[in-house]
Amino acid sequence: MIPSRYSTHLGLVGMAALWGASWPWGRVVAQAMPPLAAACLRFLLASAALLLWLHQSGRMGTLRTLRPRQWGGLACASAVGVLGYSIFFLLALQHVPAGRAAMVVALNPVLTLAFAALLFKEKANWAMAAGVVLAVTGALYALSGGSLAALRPGASGAGELLLLGCAACWVGYTLVGRMVLTTVDSLTTTTVTAVMGAAMLLLASLVIEGPAAWAPLPAVPRTVWYSLAALALGSTTLAYAWYLHGVKVLGAGPAAAYMSLVPLFGMVFSGLWLGEPFTPSLLLGGAMAIIGMSLMNAGRWKLERTPTPKR
Repeated sequence: MIPSRYSTHLGLVGMAALWGASWPWGRVVAQAMPPLAAACLRFLLASAALLLWLHQSGRMGTLRTLRPRQWGGLACASAVGVLGYSIFFLLALQHVPAGRAAMVVALNPVLTLAFAALLFKEKANWAMAAGVVLAVTGALYALSGGSLAALRPGASGAGELLLLGCAACWVGYTLVGRMVLTTVDSLTTTTVTAVMGAAMLLLASLVIEGPAAWAPLPAVPRTVWYSLAALALGSTTLAYAWYLHGVKVLGAGPAAAYMSLVPLFGMVFSGLWLGEPFTPSLLLGGAMAIIGMSLMNAGRWKLERTPTPKR
């Protein structure tokens, strides 16, 4: 019998593994399905699972208590974090290998920290600052294939720019949550944004891709459907359940620290499943990004444990 605390840590490792695996799974889906239709199907499946979870937890009634401002905030979060992120995610994976693409995860906490410091005056320390520099340098080095000059305006490929759009959407989703969703519990937020996002993606797919984009889907290979189901039920639902449990048992800071493992899992799974090469730039940049994220988490943990001076 595994002790509860150890099982929590194992669950958080599983969360990081599932989020890392989302990149090769997404790469498989992006090569075979129209991006908007695929993203819509992913969040329709995830919505069904999340609604069942919300019902089983006895929290369906919270939907009736949401105020107009909260519904507006949830709609904004859906537009940025589901519609926007999904479009950038799948379009980028049509152009960039999954292992390289996973390195963009290192930019998410960096950009979030920077904007939180500017908008909410959040504090930082030297460890967090050093982690920012290391994570950004490593992520960009891996994304550029070892040549940072390749990321200058006019030299970047479409895939790299789309990945930066992923990071921007994640930051926007996080900041919207900070500003308007503080009074809504996390499970309700995730469920409602998934449902709204699925509806937005369906509308966008029908308008932009047209109904014809859905016609060939029954002929898509079975492995693609497996990858789509894994994205919906694994990376979107199960990983989130493990993360929520980790926050409940260990606290938000220690649970978030496991995000440092996501680029590593993304790189490893992409190599094992898709045969993507472990290039020197990917290994070095990935190591720098992971160490940088770990430094940021250590700095945040230290900051949270430092007692506030009494006035």
